[in-house]
Amino acid sequence: MGARRTNRTNRTNRTNRTNRTNRTNRTNRTNRTNTAHPGQQSRRPQQQQQQQPTGRPAAGTTDRGRRTWQALALVAALLAAVGALVATQLGSGAGPGPAAHQQAGGTFTGPVGPEGVPLEEGPVLAPATTSATGRPVDGIGCDASGQIAYHVHTHLAVYVDGSLRPVPAGVGIVEPVAQQTPDGPFYEATTCTYWLHVHAQDGIIHIESPTAGTYTLGQFFAVWRQPLSAVQVGPARGPVTAFVDGHRFGGDPTAIRLGSHEDVQLDVGTPVVPPKQVDWSRTQL
Repeated sequence: MGARRTNRTNRTNRTNRTNRTNRTNRTNRTNRTNTAHPGQQSRRPQQQQQQQPTGRPAAGTTDRGRRTWQALALVAALLAAVGALVATQLGSGAGPGPAAHQQAGGTFTGPVGPEGVPLEEGPVLAPATTSATGRPVDGIGCDASGQIAYHVHTHLAVYVDGSLRPVPAGVGIVEPVAQQTPDGPFYEATTCTYWLHVHAQDGIIHIESPTAGTYTLGQFFAVWRQPLSAVQVGPARGPVTAFVDGHRFGGDPTAIRLGSHEDVQLDVGTPVVPPKQVDWSRTQL
């Protein structure tokens, strides 16, 4: 019996030694692992800290965004200004298309002529033709009888590169003779007068015919023996901008109708002069 107790004691001692040895081995392995990979555990909190959202953007990002929007707003404003400028320039050009409204630039001023209309001053656009023979021109006759059934007046002003170029007195009057008046010369015919003619250097076109009808600016220029188109007025060449009673005329200028107390303005080239009108209430027409 004493031998069996001794054996059990020995087995217990061996077991305790084995357990201590295993614990020691595990502790050594753990220490070696930590020594071989230092900072492995310390990196995990850093990674978690980097992934953790802050909840609001950085101050630099906000400033960059504000500057970007300010730059975009400035670009948009510049584009709008350029678009308005381009539209304005296109609106002043000549050519076919619908008529556009434009306010008149005021009334004509200056020394008043024999018809109660301010005279047009400066070098004339072209001389009154001396080749008129009295034969019909573009359907316009030359009347010597003085029998008039239709009599109205249209004012014509021509600007070339912004300068007024007067319509000369005597257009449409065959062999004109000047009658002197206190307000300047007034031209009459010795042979005949075309139904479309000019008595004084005031731009007034007289439409005097034996019958009422429709007469055009193109017919007047035909009587004057001067060209008229969208790119030429008399000897002046360039884009033509036309106005009738202060409104932009977008069609062929030869088609402009000559009516009672109408104001026609032709601008050749640039700048385009704001359209002016005659104060018809102060005239004798």
